[in-house]
Amino acid sequence: MPDGSESSDELVYKRVLLKLSGEALMGPSEFGIHMPTCLSFAEEIASALKNTGVELCLVIGGGNIFRGLQGAANGMERAQADSMGMLATVMNALAMQSALEQIGVPTRVQSAIPMNTVCEPYIRRRAIRHMEKGRVVIFAAGTGNPYFTTDTGAALRAAEMNCHAMFKGTQVDGVYSADPKLDASAERYDQLGYQEVLARDLRVMDASAVSLMRDTNIPIVVFSLHNKGALQEVLLGKGTSTVIS
Repeated sequence: MPDGSESSDELVYKRVLLKLSGEALMGPSEFGIHMPTCLSFAEEIASALKNTGVELCLVIGGGNIFRGLQGAANGMERAQADSMGMLATVMNALAMQSALEQIGVPTRVQSAIPMNTVCEPYIRRRAIRHMEKGRVVIFAAGTGNPYFTTDTGAALRAAEMNCHAMFKGTQVDGVYSADPKLDASAERYDQLGYQEVLARDLRVMDASAVSLMRDTNIPIVVFSLHNKGALQEVLLGKGTSTVIS
């Protein structure tokens, strides 16, 4: 696997899973889906596809609409709450599909919970074939099971798709020792090991997701999708990011 350390105009990661939080789709809103923000992300993805030829799939969380853990904390039965959270990810996937297709990017949504009237069921070999044909595949409904987050779902799909890396687009340009918005002295890391992330509880993503990436030897690349051109730069081994490998 590439380690992301080289810097050239050559594609470092040929096939990538991009993980976005549901909150990223809110934009300036306090809830729900802000379509101008979706279109902005879609344009970044379209530019990277056109200029690098990367094969790309996405997983988007559902926290902008409903969080299973929050529902459970408020007295809802956990499995039921998680099912509602999975449905929220389908709504986000369809919104991102709409944004991508508005600018001419062919896209397929595959859901781990079958709902054939709105999207395809998750079929591994079909998803791989879509990417080989230049389509963006958006995986929705997590793993299809309660008690697993979309981070874990993203790690699972990255492994199943034989991805060369899992990219996590965040609000900041990498992994820090503390929240840089709250602590001006927070240190940013260029490279980290999986075990270091787990041992120091850096909360890049769920421990189960980091463990799966470690076991399958797939690097996690953390960067800010809010910086214009950042996705393309990181795909080419440039830009600012933290590589966990």
